[in-house]
Amino acid sequence: MGWQANKELVETLSSKQPGVNYREERVPNYVLPDILSLANGKIVRSAADWPARRQEILELFREHVYGRSPAAPAGMRFETVEIDPKAMNGAATLKRINIHFSEQADAPVLRLVMFVPNQRTAPAPAFLLICNRGVENIDYTRKIKSDFWPAERIVERGYVAAAFFNGDIDPDKHDGFVNGIHGLLERPEARTPSSWGTLAAWAWGAARVMDYWVTDPDVDDTRCVVTGHSRGGKTALWAGAEDTRFAMAVSNESGCGGAALSRRCYGETLSIINKAMPHWFCSRFHDYNGREEALPLDQHLLVALMAPRAVYISSADQDLWADPRGEFLAAQAATPAYALFGRKGLGSAGAMPDLNTPLLGDGVAYHVREGSHTYSLYDWDCHMDMADRELKLKPS
Repeated sequence: MGWQANKELVETLSSKQPGVNYREERVPNYVLPDILSLANGKIVRSAADWPARRQEILELFREHVYGRSPAAPAGMRFETVEIDPKAMNGAATLKRINIHFSEQADAPVLRLVMFVPNQRTAPAPAFLLICNRGVENIDYTRKIKSDFWPAERIVERGYVAAAFFNGDIDPDKHDGFVNGIHGLLERPEARTPSSWGTLAAWAWGAARVMDYWVTDPDVDDTRCVVTGHSRGGKTALWAGAEDTRFAMAVSNESGCGGAALSRRCYGETLSIINKAMPHWFCSRFHDYNGREEALPLDQHLLVALMAPRAVYISSADQDLWADPRGEFLAAQAATPAYALFGRKGLGSAGAMPDLNTPLLGDGVAYHVREGSHTYSLYDWDCHMDMADRELKLKPS
């Protein structure tokens, strides 16, 4: 049978949030847009034909969901703030890199924190966390440690542990897009219905980290993973979709606007998310509030944009708001894109895996664990297990 939502939890949440659907029997009937059907009606049948369909899907998400992001500014530069080769009791080299986007004194600066494993004989692969929680969660002094970013464990597993605070790029508030990178690169009066929202800005920041990594001899820029939790997970999926230099993307409990299918109208819906966080997406996305069936796309297409690269989607059994089943179904529905490349994905049939039983498919992985809405050490280890397989590392 696989994982099933806890009935008592469903009853409790339904009574506390009467306007939110937590019952499977109330999920509407829906038909997902076909992954392989081109706009002209032709069907993609080979990997050679995928780029055309992939570009169509990208444009749909840019037009209707996340918005269109600009290129990196010509004046971008990298500043080395600190290098400590004896970090983590000698296990790693700390690098603090500031990525500047302008010479303006008040321009945003992305403050990248990196711990590079010292026990290596070649450039190391990397995990980049888009941190949507307080900067203490990515404390470079390591006086404060958190499972949200278990940097020591990541280094132990052979990866560069890297992170940046999303607020360095753009504030997580509806400010009319006058602050952060939006304020620097686009005048508010020039915005259109498909101008980039805040999630796209954070994903743009992840791409700028990749711009730096291609210059850093300590990092294997062909084996880099972008990851995030909740809104950070939504961002990581879009970052991986837009920037194919990421070899793998990880979405941890990203829910609506991330990995979960919008058409299920389960837990957080478009109406709820766009009202609460009107700055996250482009304004055209708001046109589909309560009209999910009218969307020319759904989130399985976002997962498919990673093909043939790796993607991991993870959920938690107490986090019904993020719709674990909808996240699994999106991952499973991306299978046809992977099949074009001879990869099995999660396969097209089968129930959700049991609780705490990761399903490491061919290019696509999924798990639902016990617990609440957070990024746990269990999640990290599962994600690194998949990266070990996909990026050809031996587990520690």
